[in-house]
Amino acid sequence: MEVIGIICEYNPFHNGHKYMIEQIKNKYPDSLIVLVVSSYFMQRGDISILTKEDKVKIALNNNIDLVVELPTLYACQSADIFAYRSVEILNMCKITHLIFGSECADINKLKHVVASQTRANFNLEVKKFLEKGLNYPTALAKATKAPFDFNSPNDLLGISYIKAINKINPNIEVEVIKRTNSYHDTTSSIGIISASNIRKKLEAKVSVKDFVSYDLEKIKTDVNYDLLYTILKYKIITDETLHLYLSVDEGLENKLKREIFNAVNIENLIQLIKSQRYTYNRLKRMIIHILLGIKKDYPKQTYLKILGFNEKGQQHLKNNHILSTKDYNETRIIEFKASRLYDILTSQNTFLFEQANKPIIKKDI
Repeated sequence: MEVIGIICEYNPFHNGHKYMIEQIKNKYPDSLIVLVVSSYFMQRGDISILTKEDKVKIALNNNIDLVVELPTLYACQSADIFAYRSVEILNMCKITHLIFGSECADINKLKHVVASQTRANFNLEVKKFLEKGLNYPTALAKATKAPFDFNSPNDLLGISYIKAINKINPNIEVEVIKRTNSYHDTTSSIGIISASNIRKKLEAKVSVKDFVSYDLEKIKTDVNYDLLYTILKYKIITDETLHLYLSVDEGLENKLKREIFNAVNIENLIQLIKSQRYTYNRLKRMIIHILLGIKKDYPKQTYLKILGFNEKGQQHLKNNHILSTKDYNETRIIEFKASRLYDILTSQNTFLFEQANKPIIKKDI
């Protein structure tokens, strides 16, 4: 039996995700699907509009057999770290395949890019482009010299997934499914649209019922960004150790302390400190790292947290003796902090779910 791993944020779960699951089931009808999912804070520094608990329930109601957690510590990181930890966790769950959405939809092209990045002087070339002031994704693309444009979000992540698999378990087979929409498209209103488009429509009070298979508008969370900025401003003004936090590179702490008095909100602050080297998404992640107190010497130990399963998923866990990690290490403590901050910003009560520490079983939904 094929054990298919997928990596998603579900911010929110939409018809594109549903389509992907259907495509997997069409090709591998007897397969078991394992999802590793981000929880409160996303890879690009966004705050989730769905709680972790709701993501698990929606996944189990849409033919996912087993749901495991991608800790906030690794979910809100660069593509390579996000991918490595996701694959590492899926490997703990004994997957045989990893399937992801791709703009180019050509696994051989993506593997070609990965192979080109293993040449001896590649890292040196990337460094030279960085020293010219380019951001990391652009420097990576230029150093790779790929014969096609792979600078799309899912292709970039896909390259990172393949690199992670090569290091962790090369026996995992990798496949792609053609992405049917663009992450950057925030205006389309026909067919399958991106999660970012859905979030934009929700902000504009536009109905999204045609793009999701559940009542998203009823369960979505509302983030208090004014409160977020107030908390961040206090932290930046009073904390003399900003330079110790992840993503706060040398000199950025001084710029933060200076511009926090000129900015009027989060978006304004990012624009004031943004540069060719420090991208918008990287700075959004930095803000989360500061608020959660994630330091550059953050813990590197990965844990396995089982969030939910159906009967098939439960049998897979038993057959393979797969258990949640019992050691609540520092990584898990950061997850508790993320839950607390999320609750403050959204008026939710996710910390009860964290404290209960019990997986959701499909039959109980």
